[in-house]
Amino acid sequence: MKQHSNSQVSPSSTQIPESQSSSINTPIVLTIAGSDSGGGAGIQADIKAMSATGSFACSVITAITSQNTQGVSAIFPIPLDHVASQLDAVFTDLNIVAVKVGMLADAQIIKVVADKIKQYQPKHLVIDPVMVATSGDLLLENAAITTLKQELIPLADIITPNLPEGAALTGKAVPESEAEMQGMIEDLRALGAKAVLLKGGHLEKDENSNDLLILPTTSALISAKRFPTKNTHGTGCTLSSAIASFLAQGNTLTQAVDLGKQYISHAIAHADELQIGQGHGPVNHFFAGHGNVR
Repeated sequence: MKQHSNSQVSPSSTQIPESQSSSINTPIVLTIAGSDSGGGAGIQADIKAMSATGSFACSVITAITSQNTQGVSAIFPIPLDHVASQLDAVFTDLNIVAVKVGMLADAQIIKVVADKIKQYQPKHLVIDPVMVATSGDLLLENAAITTLKQELIPLADIITPNLPEGAALTGKAVPESEAEMQGMIEDLRALGAKAVLLKGGHLEKDENSNDLLILPTTSALISAKRFPTKNTHGTGCTLSSAIASFLAQGNTLTQAVDLGKQYISHAIAHADELQIGQGHGPVNHFFAGHGNVR
């Protein structure tokens, strides 16, 4: 696997490189995901990340969660016709360049979303396969995971599973080493997405957090410094949303992943400036102050 290293991020940093977009108008990015009442993950994190990285965010809510920094106490899926009507409303009016998909709750919602993606054919699709809670419990039944693999993942430009999600998608054990990650990522690529970013943050033995990226013609190891903070709620939502935002601005997949990783590293580095809630708080999406932090 070819080595690819990002520059290290220090907590005092406030800038990341400019996107390579040449677009004059602000690109529109859609998030399709669940609502987090605590504001740290889900739709709320997606909108913050997309806004902070210079895109206009719109949303389709698939589920309402009763959630805070200490956990999820309830999940209420949105009725199918309401999910479909939200999708029709945004796609028939807004020029959506990229779509990020997060929590989809059940097989029926996955099928509705997949059908609408096929109907409207947005230029870019990023899938964060949210299916495993922090506790380790599965958030999707096996039938829904099968539907996700068959109907939606083959449409994606990139999927961004963490290690437990990779295990749920492949049926393998959760990797405990980079070598095991390399074995898993090949199985993930076989699901049909153009690219896979397998996030290695759960491997806490190393000083750095190492992710594996596999593209149609190349592969890379992306290394980022770990920061001593418990405030990492919503990191997966934030990263996938930033990648979708940077894709919408005209960047290649490799560029979008690089920019997204730099953005999330800064957001984690500045997370302790917020101190939200009594549990695992959110990252700091607006680490450079209000407005665009590209």
